[in-house]
Amino acid sequence: MTTRAGVIALLGEPNAGKSTLLNRMVGAKVAIVTHKVQTTRSRIRGVAMAGQSQLVFVDTPGLFQPRRRLDRAMVAAAWSGASDADIVVLLVEAHRGLTDGVETILTTLEERQITAPVVLAINKIDRVEAPVLLGLTKKLNDRYAFAETFLISAEKGHGVDDLKAWLADAVPEGPWLYPEDQLADLPLRMIAAEMTREKLTLRLHQELPYQLTVETENWEERKDGSARVDQVIYVIRDGHKGIVLGKKGETIKAISQAARADLEEFTGRKIHLFLQVKVRPGWLDEAERYSEIGLDIRDGG
Repeated sequence: MTTRAGVIALLGEPNAGKSTLLNRMVGAKVAIVTHKVQTTRSRIRGVAMAGQSQLVFVDTPGLFQPRRRLDRAMVAAAWSGASDADIVVLLVEAHRGLTDGVETILTTLEERQITAPVVLAINKIDRVEAPVLLGLTKKLNDRYAFAETFLISAEKGHGVDDLKAWLADAVPEGPWLYPEDQLADLPLRMIAAEMTREKLTLRLHQELPYQLTVETENWEERKDGSARVDQVIYVIRDGHKGIVLGKKGETIKAISQAARADLEEFTGRKIHLFLQVKVRPGWLDEAERYSEIGLDIRDGG
């Protein structure tokens, strides 16, 4: 039987629903999902099977106007992911429509002469009425020659199976790129760090938007099948350390419990998670921090 495999880049503005779509396609929590923009820093690859086709998703950081070095590296990573892909899926939020940000993405797709088919996925369709959807579909297709258009709700699953089936038929014939049971090509240590960072982002979304990072320092397999995981949360100021810890350590405890529960569900075994908070003033400018989250600081200038 003929097998197919291909790399699919998910493009879109921040919060367009790329991580939600990736997780639904893969059927597991691979990318972190929050309501804060720019939670996806690295090009997470999720692997989904659809019949004899293997779909390898690259969840690119949301495209936006970069201001800081980290921002520039993230945007460079997003376009690199699109250039390397067999198919590009552009997610557009139904209720926001053809924004300046979407217009910029379409212009850049043209300027970069992306040769891969570009598929339009209008997401969050439950937020608008049918006539608005039809109008937006026409407007976007008049603006750019999309290979296909899908109306979806990544959160609720509407239309996602149709999109997945189309992608399964469209990826090139060839051998699978990963073992069938492999969900993501990120090391487990990084997935664990991402899960903890998601909980931090959700809990501290007002106080510390981007000024922290998480690293898994140690992953120790135990004889009983469980694992001990030691992580360090780096913040850039002393004052931030207290925010992460919370009154009597309540915040860090809640974050640890939530992250551990996610990690146990993901790995299917007991996890002993230990978190430390350290101050590292210059972490945003350290090249190794970027490489650890899958970015090249040289892209960031």
